[in-house]
Amino acid sequence: MQGRARHLPDFRNLGIVLRLLLLVHAGAAATVVVQSGSPRDLPQGALLFAARLELPLFLCVSLLYLVQPSLSAVRYRRAAMVVLALAVAATLLSEFMADSTLYGSAGAALWAAVAVAVVLAYFDYREKLLTPSLAEARLQALTVRMRPHFLFNSLNAVLGVIRSDPRRAEQALEEMSDVFRAVMKENRELITIDDELALCERYLGLERLRLGDRLQVDLDVDDLPGDALIPPLMLQPLVENAVYHGIEPLSEPGMVGVKGMLRGGDVVLEVSNPVARAGRPHAGNQMAMENIRERLMLFYDLEASLAVESDGGQYRVRIRLPYRRKAA
Repeated sequence: MQGRARHLPDFRNLGIVLRLLLLVHAGAAATVVVQSGSPRDLPQGALLFAARLELPLFLCVSLLYLVQPSLSAVRYRRAAMVVLALAVAATLLSEFMADSTLYGSAGAALWAAVAVAVVLAYFDYREKLLTPSLAEARLQALTVRMRPHFLFNSLNAVLGVIRSDPRRAEQALEEMSDVFRAVMKENRELITIDDELALCERYLGLERLRLGDRLQVDLDVDDLPGDALIPPLMLQPLVENAVYHGIEPLSEPGMVGVKGMLRGGDVVLEVSNPVARAGRPHAGNQMAMENIRERLMLFYDLEASLAVESDGGQYRVRIRLPYRRKAA
């Protein structure tokens, strides 16, 4: 069994930078408390320490922002050494500008090295806690797709058209194969929105074969950049929930809406479905929502959001995340 691949945090992510600043300042506060002889010395000690901390911290964060693309292209250990070197270099430069003594500069560099180790350990531990949600997403998607009602009804639908429309039956089997293949893949890397939409269309093709005219689809993604990167299995489970909780309980036709757009540098995705009068338990739906929230937090931290609303007989899930694409 392979170990977990370790990744440095994205130092261009606002949430990551805020956490980094909080950790460093918390460490600075602890250092001041330890070094102060009495409570009366705390204010002066804090001011002196802050005067030495803020400039190298600003330099280090700025340098990390600039080199982030290069950091993500190398292995974790080498990238961590680069971060350590940048932090120590920024500290020594700041100490040199302040005309500090050799002893003082060495102490500041040591403090910076310890701070880097603590910060990287924190983000590595945080990723370790959140990463299981990726495996859970894969397992949930596979479990949902293995529901007897979906699997058997889809196979029965294929059998129903295999004589009258053998080409459509063959296409349906290929769609089932593609859906299962997508679920069985590792879900660590971002994929393009075009790939995720293609998976959704394959899934909806299977459900149309099973539900017939009861399933109507409104796909409005013309304003969505197809090269936008999103976590895998982000949109398709929402579409599946819309069919399962919104369309299946209805006796009349119902509409599943999938909308995508670009707003102010953010990708906005929305999935909507009608709300059945006698709703079935939504435990699985809530689990899917929590899993998506966790994965958004893992990939984007504070830069992404998920909102759910229900009004006018419609249930809507809206995801907002930063527009990113593969480097040329």
